[in-house]
Amino acid sequence: MVRVPSLESLRLPVVVWVAALSAYVVAVLNRTSLGVAGLDATERYGATATMLSLFVVLQVVVYAAMQIPSGPLLDRFGSRAMITTGLVIMAGGQGMLALSEDLRWAIAARVLVGLGDALVFIAAIRVIPRWFPARQVPLLTQLTGILGQSGQVLSAVPLAWLLQGPGWSVAYASAAALSVLAAAGVLAVVRDDPQGRTVTRRSGSVAAVLAGIGAVWSRPGTRQGFYSHMGTAFSGNVFVLLWGFPFLVGAQGLDAARASAFLVLFVVATVVVGPFIGVLTGRYPWRRELIVLGIIALNAAAWAMMLLVPWPTPGWLIGLLVVALATGGPGSVIGFDLARTSNPPEQLGLAQGMVNQGGFVATLVTTGLVGVVLTVAGGYSAEAFRLAWLVQVPVWVVAVAGGVAMGRKARTEPAQP
Repeated sequence: MVRVPSLESLRLPVVVWVAALSAYVVAVLNRTSLGVAGLDATERYGATATMLSLFVVLQVVVYAAMQIPSGPLLDRFGSRAMITTGLVIMAGGQGMLALSEDLRWAIAARVLVGLGDALVFIAAIRVIPRWFPARQVPLLTQLTGILGQSGQVLSAVPLAWLLQGPGWSVAYASAAALSVLAAAGVLAVVRDDPQGRTVTRRSGSVAAVLAGIGAVWSRPGTRQGFYSHMGTAFSGNVFVLLWGFPFLVGAQGLDAARASAFLVLFVVATVVVGPFIGVLTGRYPWRRELIVLGIIALNAAAWAMMLLVPWPTPGWLIGLLVVALATGGPGSVIGFDLARTSNPPEQLGLAQGMVNQGGFVATLVTTGLVGVVLTVAGGYSAEAFRLAWLVQVPVWVVAVAGGVAMGRKARTEPAQP
């Protein structure tokens, strides 16, 4: 006779963390699910490159805009409710996308995906301090961010296979069903506190929230973190969220399988590089700015090599570019650490939400501009992509200039405990 485990045994810390982590994996799958479907979406909706970029631009706009209100909502309702709500909203968006044949409904669906996605990550990492000793919290938080990126593997391999086989509707309906399944797992397993204590609280008044936003943003360390996150994260985001797959297929002449393999390489490289950057940052905290600048320089140099050689380029150079871009995600975490040492603990969630906006604001601007350039230049040709990728240069310039300037100011202020 098979013994059914009790709910109490299911609420062991590791099981709770795995349920929250699984929810974040599904959120990343939903976030990146259009990255392998750009060409299919163009054909399905008759969309130009500019119109197609609206899918991701609006999704990222909603995600970035929700970063600040997500903090007070999390304080009010708790991780279990927030993660579940986010997954259900994303399931609705993916289900709508599966059934839509009109571009307007498809864009609305991606907006729902961005809204649900914005609720999941900060709620998932909020579970960790409640269930684990303080000494384990930094490592588990880092692992949550790194392992969550395996959702890109799900979009690059099984979702891409479903798109090529059963087709669009089955692929996105499957993503919606997986989101519902993950939500059910969170409801069954995750609790906000091991002892069942109430850990939520009412948010402050609107005036108090606005005052807190002004105070946090006024600190140079917050703005340095914002610019650091911007310069490191955006290029890889643009690549995996939308334009990498069409670039590899349309401009580099790869088939869908090889293009998907490079997206998987991105995830593997992120997992390998992430802990190394984390250790480096912890060991040399006064060199965080230099580490950020080094990662930005690595990204820019890899793109320069790609744009200067004749196309199609050899596979090793594409692999080098992908690995360089993969350093951006772990590097962007340094922005959160810069905010941590510049803000009091009670305002850290708000500060990290502001920092998180940096990379996603740059992502949405760059994604839109790449789409505009591709449309003006005539589509997904090698010549069009060679011009389109140049729009990244001004973003790097702004990020480096802002980060260096704010770093100088931040060094004159005392660090927060």
